[in-house]
Amino acid sequence: MRVAFLATLPSARRAPRPVRRIGVPTSTSHALSDQSSAAPPFPADGPMSAANRRAMAAIMLAVALATLDTAIANTALPAIAADLHAAPAASVWIINAYQLAMVATLLPLAALGDIVGHRRIYISGIALFTLASLACSMAPTLPLLAAARVVQGLGASAIMSVNTALIRYLYPPHRLGRGLGTNALIVGVSFAVGPTVASLILSVASWPWLFAVNVPLGLLALSFAWPALPHTERGRHNFDRVAALLNVITFAALIFTLGEAAQRAPTQLVLSAAALALVFGLLLIRREAGHPAPMLPVDLFRRPVFALSAVTAVCSFAAQGLAFVSLPFYFEDVLQRSQVETGFLMTPWPVVVALAAPLAGSLSDRYPPGLLGAIGLAVLSAGMASLALLPVHPHVLDIGIRMAICGAGFGFFQSPNLKALMASAPPERSGGASGIVATARLIGQATGAALVALSFSIAGRHGPTLALGAGAFFAGAASLASGLRLLAPSHRSGQPVKASMK
Repeated sequence: MRVAFLATLPSARRAPRPVRRIGVPTSTSHALSDQSSAAPPFPADGPMSAANRRAMAAIMLAVALATLDTAIANTALPAIAADLHAAPAASVWIINAYQLAMVATLLPLAALGDIVGHRRIYISGIALFTLASLACSMAPTLPLLAAARVVQGLGASAIMSVNTALIRYLYPPHRLGRGLGTNALIVGVSFAVGPTVASLILSVASWPWLFAVNVPLGLLALSFAWPALPHTERGRHNFDRVAALLNVITFAALIFTLGEAAQRAPTQLVLSAAALALVFGLLLIRREAGHPAPMLPVDLFRRPVFALSAVTAVCSFAAQGLAFVSLPFYFEDVLQRSQVETGFLMTPWPVVVALAAPLAGSLSDRYPPGLLGAIGLAVLSAGMASLALLPVHPHVLDIGIRMAICGAGFGFFQSPNLKALMASAPPERSGGASGIVATARLIGQATGAALVALSFSIAGRHGPTLALGAGAFFAGAASLASGLRLLAPSHRSGQPVKASMK
């Protein structure tokens, strides 16, 4: 693969264990010993408990680290390649290894979380991510660094596969939008500021510190998570190892296909990779036909709100990926701005996302998520179209206003979309739904990055303009998909359809 993608990856049957649900008292007569550390029930309308605040802090810190590392290595790639005496084409695997590990393992880990508990998967992910970050900082060669990045990506996958499932147990249903709004804020801002953070670290330290800084932060997240994360209900089904292998091959081949197609690789190679993804994907679906909780949750996609929310997420994150990969080239190569100036020009987007996401989360507790998402994504589409139509010598304020419009639209869609997707799945399938949240985001961002490469190969110097136009199209398509949820059952509250989904 020659393209680096921005993130735009027990078999014994168990009886269900008592679960401390938000605002729902549970019997303790048969509670297991480790249940004592579960977060207390959340008062229906009172303040968040101290334990739940610590749990939320642990979740957000780990999510921020995993999201930052999706993009942070891109900025340092030239410096790392030079220090390790690696060819530029080979050094791309520093990024690819992380992202392939994440995308390929998200759904298996989400399914495993439904069986062994989301808490166990999350804590294991933080620990693995922290240890792998230390290994990355000490890697003396490119192969060892790439291997450490695979392990780091596996840890990040464990974090991202169940984070929204855990948030569902920290907030009551009528305040879930606020919690998911906070999550959307952290994900959006972390992804957006990744290149800027990397530039700041590299201005005062060498590249190993990009990974070493994760170690104390990871340990801090562990100290919060271990005593505070809630014990969630478990499914009664088995973990299918064969299905997990089929899933890994399917998504790894899919991401490889996107990269090679964008680089106009030989047609035979692209078609072979696409065929591999298709064949193993069909085998996965066939194997899990009739399974009560399939790893690739095709049963949840029969729910209109869930399916439309996933499509909305893929298209919107593709738009974000198109913008965040192409804009630095536009600012530096076309407008001749420095790397520091480029960082400042990119800043309005994440800053406005930080302001809009919590507001949208609160509004999603009162208004239809489909309506809020459609409005936000229409604004994003208009903002990206305005960026594509920038004059030859734009003023800094002109750029900043258009970036802020994009940030407002993107921030306004995330929280309502997350709530609609998670609430449309039954509680015992929270892990599978959470895995789809992260998978949709990464596939969207990978698609966006691949389309940027294709835009450059088609339009050359005008590639960023073509990419931004494509981003406006994807945002418009996402707005349409979001609006269609207004016609689906239960769109106003985001609650699951009560009819049996077989």
